[in-house]
Amino acid sequence: MKIALIGSGGREHAFAHAISKSKLLTHLYILPGNPGTAQLGTNLAIDTSNFNAVAEFCLKEKIQLLVVGPEEPLVNGLRDFFEADEQLRKIAFVGPGKNGAIMEGSKDWSKLFMHKYAIPTAAYQTFTAENLQAGLSYIQSHELPIVLKADGLAAGKGVLICQTHEEALQEFEAMLMNNKFGTAGSKVVIEQFLAGIECSVFVLSDGNSYQILPVAKDYKRIGEADTGLNTGGMGALSPVPFADHTFMQKVEERIVIPTIEGLKKEGIVYKGFIFIGLIKVNNEPYVIEYNCRMGDPETEVVLPRIQTDMIDLLLATANGNLHTINLHINPMHAATVMLVAKGYPEAYEKGTVITGTDLVQQSTIYHAGTKLNEQGQLLSNGGRIIAVTSLAPSLQEAIALSNTAANQIQFSNKYFRTDIGYEFNTN
Repeated sequence: MKIALIGSGGREHAFAHAISKSKLLTHLYILPGNPGTAQLGTNLAIDTSNFNAVAEFCLKEKIQLLVVGPEEPLVNGLRDFFEADEQLRKIAFVGPGKNGAIMEGSKDWSKLFMHKYAIPTAAYQTFTAENLQAGLSYIQSHELPIVLKADGLAAGKGVLICQTHEEALQEFEAMLMNNKFGTAGSKVVIEQFLAGIECSVFVLSDGNSYQILPVAKDYKRIGEADTGLNTGGMGALSPVPFADHTFMQKVEERIVIPTIEGLKKEGIVYKGFIFIGLIKVNNEPYVIEYNCRMGDPETEVVLPRIQTDMIDLLLATANGNLHTINLHINPMHAATVMLVAKGYPEAYEKGTVITGTDLVQQSTIYHAGTKLNEQGQLLSNGGRIIAVTSLAPSLQEAIALSNTAANQIQFSNKYFRTDIGYEFNTN
């Protein structure tokens, strides 16, 4: 089977790695891919925001399955573009249409959806520039801390937790009046702050049935013990110690099933991944957010634990046969440590030479932000550079293996958190 995968990060490298192990694969193309995915298939420098170029390639190469990694092409309607064409709609497609991707594309839409289908989430109100004064009054009477969310896609930067009313008022005006997050902030969701511990639940839907994938926990803060600025993710682990059978039963009954049924009632045929960002408050699950794709770096701990053939799983999703798949999960623990450039998530250096990847034996390396120069040297090409994933019988062993591998890989101004999973350290 000829497969095309859209994306260029660690998530897509993890997908490419899982797909490459399938007995059904004939050839894998990655658009545009990275030096890691190049070892598993053919990278193609196609602008994936140009839907015509993607379509032309898929028809020319007789692609049979298209898998979309990042959210932007989905929110912008790549599936809708394919479904509108007689030839393109024959290609099996994993990823929702625009009407499903709005779960991530609009925070306001997803909050309305949760409210409509009685899915537990934080109390909220939405404001625009037209009712700015009402928003300012709402903030002044709101308990602290106050959560502000840009309605649209803001590259993971659109959520602010304000500790004072003054800060919240200032940020609220900056979003609505000064375009702090561009058009993404033309609506602002003001939300109740929930205190608890977070995890990520991933669900595959074929438009009717669903499968719950391994649960993961990621670490967003740059500093040890979850301090400092938010990032795209500094590491992840799976399974999650506190997401036990009782908790996950509540998640399935109160969140997963109402989400799947709600989408159907809205007339949305959702074929793809649903990322449910959860928080556990007094043993009860609440939804923080929905995403219309897999998370990063959670993908790098979730996919390595899935033992079912990845193409079988993806094809069943695209073809509406997900209920026929037996999902086999590796009971081992997975831990990912993200190597980043010093200074990230603010200013950082690119183009530093990376060495030592060949020394890593017991872990898997996923390229997140790398490139090759003309001499074939591996260079850094982003803030988050390499994800290192290890599987082991215990969480502590998996973390130790990933930290060992992280120390073997070298580049100037390397930084990584050594305390992934620190809350669960039983030593």
